[in-house]
Amino acid sequence: MKLSILLSLACLGVLAAVLPTARAAKPITIESLLHEMVDREALARFPSPAYTCKQASSYDRDSTSPEDQKTWYANWDRSQFVRIEERDGKKEYVLMDEAGPGAIVRFWATWHGPRGGPFSDGILRVYIDGAEQPAIEGKASEVIDKGLLAGPPLSEGVSPKTEYAQQGHNLYLPIPYAKHCKVTYSTDVAVDQGAREGEALYYQINYRTYEPGVQVESFSMDRLKAAGKTVEATNKLLASGGREPEDSWYAQEVTAEIAPGGSSEPVRLQGPGAIRAMECRIEAEDVEQALRSTVLEVSFDGERTVWCPIGEFCGLGYKVRQFQTWYTGTTKDGMLSCTWVMPFEKEAVIKLHNLGKAPVQIRDGKICQSDWNWDDRSMHFHANWHQLTEIDTGGKKEMTGHNAFDVNYVTAEGQGVYVGDTLTIMNGAAAWWGEGDEKIFVDGESFPSHFGTGTEDYYGYAWCRPEYFTSALHAQPEGGGNLQGGYSVNDRYRALDAIPFTKSLKFDMELWHWAGTKVNYAPATFWYGRPGAKSNIEPDPQTAALKVAKVKTDIVPPHRVEGAIEGEALKVVKHSGGRVEPQNAGFGWSGDAQLWWMDGEVGDTLVLEFPAEKAGKQKVISALTKAVDYAIVEVSVNGGPAKKFDRYNDGVAHDEVDLGTVDLKEGANTLTVKIVGENPKAVHRRMFGLDYLRLE
Repeated sequence: MKLSILLSLACLGVLAAVLPTARAAKPITIESLLHEMVDREALARFPSPAYTCKQASSYDRDSTSPEDQKTWYANWDRSQFVRIEERDGKKEYVLMDEAGPGAIVRFWATWHGPRGGPFSDGILRVYIDGAEQPAIEGKASEVIDKGLLAGPPLSEGVSPKTEYAQQGHNLYLPIPYAKHCKVTYSTDVAVDQGAREGEALYYQINYRTYEPGVQVESFSMDRLKAAGKTVEATNKLLASGGREPEDSWYAQEVTAEIAPGGSSEPVRLQGPGAIRAMECRIEAEDVEQALRSTVLEVSFDGERTVWCPIGEFCGLGYKVRQFQTWYTGTTKDGMLSCTWVMPFEKEAVIKLHNLGKAPVQIRDGKICQSDWNWDDRSMHFHANWHQLTEIDTGGKKEMTGHNAFDVNYVTAEGQGVYVGDTLTIMNGAAAWWGEGDEKIFVDGESFPSHFGTGTEDYYGYAWCRPEYFTSALHAQPEGGGNLQGGYSVNDRYRALDAIPFTKSLKFDMELWHWAGTKVNYAPATFWYGRPGAKSNIEPDPQTAALKVAKVKTDIVPPHRVEGAIEGEALKVVKHSGGRVEPQNAGFGWSGDAQLWWMDGEVGDTLVLEFPAEKAGKQKVISALTKAVDYAIVEVSVNGGPAKKFDRYNDGVAHDEVDLGTVDLKEGANTLTVKIVGENPKAVHRRMFGLDYLRLE
């Protein structure tokens, strides 16, 4: 049966009626920055007035040089500050202290209290232009997330399905300043550098610095109130995706059938102009494979700048999930979308290549185009993709980062602006894959002007949570592979926090996995460049043609104990309480799974049926899981004498226990488990886990 997916790089209009029609005129204001945020054309021209984009963060200050591999991967990346000041006899921890003219354009944070306890919700203050009194003052949660300055998506925590204490909190409302900006945090709870004992505050603040002489109207709460309608309109537009076409755009229809190893007929557009959107229906026997092995190639003015699998180009990876950002998305009925503005001076040539082993049909294709005033600031759109296939993560890491290493997302040469990326990963183990930090070097910096605090923090969430989320500038269409192992996709797109470069940009991300395993690690990067700009990532048709990994065992075959009767395969005869199901979380179990009994009460029983090939006395060996929330149980075979086992352990582990030599029947036998208590130290879930049985 053929499956199909509709790919729509849908036509999209810029804000006209609800926001001011003039772009960032002098002085730069809250309103002009909000207008720039939703003006996709603005990204396609090199910034004027010029600015740099940098990041203040709580990265570990022991990381001083990539030449020193002993410290470069230091990981105490919380509660690290510029310095400590005193105000009215209390400490203020300085997060950022920068001269203007400039603007804060993204503020991300997450937190926990001493030794993992509740966060004190201390006070954030933003001091503008050297004033003694803060322009912004309030609880950290209210400033960044809970609406003190703006509502969602300009200010929100993700994922909404995640417990609040484990959310990442994002503020995209711009905070402009004419001369200077200082951000501080204060609390009554103990704080120590790196939060080895006290409160942990992780933060990233992206900020622009304009050229001297650029006029900026500084932020105040009164100015924010006056800009209220613009804030409201921006939030509404960002949340909707802004998908209204303009009358001046025109479309060219495309239909094709692409044989395995073949390509579509090229579509040639004459300039000057700009691609505003492309749409097509992709039909294939295996849609997931087609999303990876169908590659979009675009050349602008004789330079190939886009070579990327169509799924990653649209922020989706290769499994269909509904999500919506400002630039990409997928609707419930399978409509994929991507809406980057892609200008060209003379000609654009668009092709699709089928690198797979089965035909792909392109149906109802359409390319939306508009006129474009090509000038000396206009830039071509670039999209690069590569995959580290079944890469070895190098073994379990300690806090020192031993065996962590940097993956180069992309290195660009020339003049341009970095605007986003999509990371698709197949995780081979039931452990977090993204402990590593981003490090972005601009124009030959010896130390990165962007040094992060964790991969999930870069993508807007926190604490390696697997829950789905989608917002205007960050999304996790699928996070199931984060802790359980398997497939995950993270998107981050940039608007006001786009990163201009005049000579070069190097983007590295640490690959720091909690476990020693293998992963498929595939970043797609998006940037604009002036004609002649190049990247180090070349087309890789061999890798794009590989069979996609759909489950983690496609890259890490499960370990199986010889002669094991797998617990997850046993028949459940009855159980008197709680919930029983297979658990595929890994943890080194035989077959990568166990039978899991949760939330029973003392006195509850679970009866399982297992087979024996022949009758007679045999020793029954059982592999049982132990963890912090596991119970004390009695286990018996065929109604015989029971043996007691306390399965509490500080951490997940498993071992073999001897259930005794038992007279077994040929065919079906029974294993009975009874909950008889719990360790005083145990978390009260009264769990039991059976990995396998062995008969000797």
